[in-house]
Amino acid sequence: MDNRPTHAQIPAPGQESVWDYPRPPRVEKSAERIQITLGGVVIADTTDARRVLETSHPPVYYLPRTDFADEVLSPASGSSFCEFKGSAKYVTLRGGNGIVAQGAGWFYPTPTPGFEELRDRIAVYPSAMDACTVDGETVTPQEGDFYGGWITSRVVGPFKGAPGTLGW
Repeated sequence: MDNRPTHAQIPAPGQESVWDYPRPPRVEKSAERIQITLGGVVIADTTDARRVLETSHPPVYYLPRTDFADEVLSPASGSSFCEFKGSAKYVTLRGGNGIVAQGAGWFYPTPTPGFEELRDRIAVYPSAMDACTVDGETVTPQEGDFYGGWITSRVVGPFKGAPGTLGW
């Protein structure tokens, strides 16, 4: 039985509907090649990411801190709280040509039970980067930027984050 809301798109073969993702969210290993470019240089490159999948949200990719180039990450002010993952801290990312993306990444220093795999991993807002790619496909940032989701041709929505979607 299909429990998707009537406004949800039906996935084609090889696609996932974000409306089939669970709540609370699930952490999933990903061997896809993830690259992040800022200031014209690749600042992160990994095949050891974790995807966080949550109902109505495009995946958020968390990369090992060690897979970011040297001197790219520095602490940023602010924090936030996720009812599932716990307290997050923010990082500033530095790319080529002196480009700085203030507070454009976050991490969970002590994730809550069930999300321990996120420890020592960084997520970034794709809209603050030159490009984020998943297996060579350029990501479209989730609208609204609050959640930081990565939209590829692999997922269908509609996605939470756009105006009028807060109540989903």
